[in-house]
Amino acid sequence: MGVPALGATAGLSPRQKAAVIVRLVLAEGGDIDLARLPPELQTELAQEMALMGVIDRETRNAIVSEFCDRLEAISLSFPGDIDGTLNLLDGHLSPDTTDELRRLAALNGAGDPWDSIAAIAPGLLAELARTEAIEIAAVMFSKLPVPRAAEVFGLLEKERARQIAYAMSLTGGIGTEALRRIGRALIQAAAAVPQPPLEGKAGEKVGAILNFSPSGMRDSVLAGLDDDDAVFAGEVRKTIFTWAHIPRRIDARDIPRIMREVDNPVLLKALAGARGPSRETVDFLLGGISPRLAESMREEMEGLGKVSTRDAEEAMDQVVITIRRMEAAGDLFLIAQEPEEEEAETESPPG
Repeated sequence: MGVPALGATAGLSPRQKAAVIVRLVLAEGGDIDLARLPPELQTELAQEMALMGVIDRETRNAIVSEFCDRLEAISLSFPGDIDGTLNLLDGHLSPDTTDELRRLAALNGAGDPWDSIAAIAPGLLAELARTEAIEIAAVMFSKLPVPRAAEVFGLLEKERARQIAYAMSLTGGIGTEALRRIGRALIQAAAAVPQPPLEGKAGEKVGAILNFSPSGMRDSVLAGLDDDDAVFAGEVRKTIFTWAHIPRRIDARDIPRIMREVDNPVLLKALAGARGPSRETVDFLLGGISPRLAESMREEMEGLGKVSTRDAEEAMDQVVITIRRMEAAGDLFLIAQEPEEEEAETESPPG
């Protein structure tokens, strides 16, 4: 039947007083997020509320008054755990420091290890999925946020991915403490994986730099690399995207959007100044818009007169930079080159 009516706060425990406050807030239609409490406190609160009976008005008012007095006496409060503290300091600590603190807290049992695991680079998570037991990898994927899990899944070999997908159907009965132990073990395993001091392949880095370099500088560097290391020069060329690549690597349906992103004077100068093999790109771009607009642009190009080689190259570089910026932002996707095209460009670099 519950606890009989109580007439004074002296007979109530702190847990019972907390239950009264929660019940009052809910009765008034307030929004209280009890899920932020530790699971054990949520359980104790629910059990306490289940045992409570009737509280008279005088007792209720006394509890509320005591609660308000305590709130007014508090000047500052701290989160009380490392996860809450790092959330409070978000934006004020470097990402490396935040990750290291989360990792140490998780290893010491003071934080949720799965928050730290979700922040691990996809490549390293994929390596853990390959080297750990199938069952452990399945637990990891079950706990990762779906977008990150999908990203890491795409890095795995098909057979390994299939085995993990099946094992995930068997992870439903794992308890909270077991999940924490698995999480801490994965963090230790991640820390033990040797990491290269520099990320990415050298060829990709050099290619990315040359993509945003003037064409004269790019051609000079590539010619020098051909003399120094032809194999490395070939790797660099595979990552480069220039004006000459546009007809082969741009979807014609994206041409109108690209032209809108480029300043019209720059675009006209690039189109008017293109010579020799570069004219293929001009025909490709003008062929992707309406005939009336293409004719109008040809008339404007003729009105510019002769464009110097330097001005034309600078304008073409600006068009390429715009395309790379759109690709980086996810506004368009470049068409992948076929292996035979890559080999041809390695043997005969684009102009």
